[in-house]
Amino acid sequence: MADKKDYYEQLGVARNATDDEIKKAFRKLARQYHPDVNRDDPKTAEAKFKEINEAYEILSNQENRAKYDQFGHAAFDGASGGGAGFGGGGINDIFDMFFGGGFGGGGQRRQGPERGADLRYDMEITLEQAATGYNQEIEIPRTEDCNACQGTGAAAGTHPETCSQCGGSGQAQVVQNTPFGRMVNVTTCSRCRGEGKIVHSPCSECRGRGKVRKNRRIQVTIPAGADNGLRLRISQGGEAGTRGGPPGDLYVYVSVKRHKTFGRDGDNLIYELPVSFAQVALGDEVEVPTLEGMTKLEIPAGTQTSTVLTIKEKGVPHLRGKGKGDLKVRLTVVTPKKLSDKQRQLLAEFAKLGGENVKTESPSFVKKVKEALGG
Repeated sequence: MADKKDYYEQLGVARNATDDEIKKAFRKLARQYHPDVNRDDPKTAEAKFKEINEAYEILSNQENRAKYDQFGHAAFDGASGGGAGFGGGGINDIFDMFFGGGFGGGGQRRQGPERGADLRYDMEITLEQAATGYNQEIEIPRTEDCNACQGTGAAAGTHPETCSQCGGSGQAQVVQNTPFGRMVNVTTCSRCRGEGKIVHSPCSECRGRGKVRKNRRIQVTIPAGADNGLRLRISQGGEAGTRGGPPGDLYVYVSVKRHKTFGRDGDNLIYELPVSFAQVALGDEVEVPTLEGMTKLEIPAGTQTSTVLTIKEKGVPHLRGKGKGDLKVRLTVVTPKKLSDKQRQLLAEFAKLGGENVKTESPSFVKKVKEALGG
């Protein structure tokens, strides 16, 4: 072991190199020294190839790399395949580069039951429906097992037969001779297309596919307090599985329409209430709308414009928990565009009492001008 070169030097990387840097260096050198590429001097290339592969086997494994960093080559003296050699990740990386698959099974197609694909449905509801909860039946187009053949794809009275080419495994093995021995690359069986079975008498309903397309009606329950972005999962509401696997799930994404009267901030509702100067100056009791009907609101005397008053528990129910949000009423003082002579006079007197010198148009002068113009 004392004559061995440093593994980091063999791969041309620093001792603090990342896993990706080590992998990239190994792949580059593997392409350069692979015996199939160096046909002029295959023995030298093979020796170099074994060295870099052994280095990669150690440095690509976190546990082995830590041992090597602490004890060097001595950490693996007498080890039987303790990371060095050709039994681990390095040889799989080599086969990925040269044969498009792994060693003894890379790139295999799953042969067991597979779960079906998930589906998505977007549902738009009103604010009232979001506040009270809502039930709706929706129609979902999806793939299901054929009832006529129970998903086998075979006509009534017949059964799929095991593929004679792959023996039902759905895989074909390609053996290749390399400088390291015989390597087996596993691919999908071309005769049964990886299914492992052959249908000689296809079902007339599904044409041998074992699956049919149907529109399925599903009941969806929207809970009270729903808001934009709520996602509901309906178990097994998605596409049918394959080879006896379970169906996927259906995910319903909820959006709430904009309301003509209320805004929304979480579970609180927002209502804009226009009021007069007299109402906020003197105080008043007014009626405001809620999702449940009209309710009374006290406006304290001296309230300023843009003040927000709160009516408790008149908002949207909490989605997870008890109680409701509040109704937030924002007051906006509205200035009248037209005043009668009497109103103008009283406002002028009000301003004068407050120490304000407000210059206003003379009502009599304006009246005379209109009369002169035939107004």
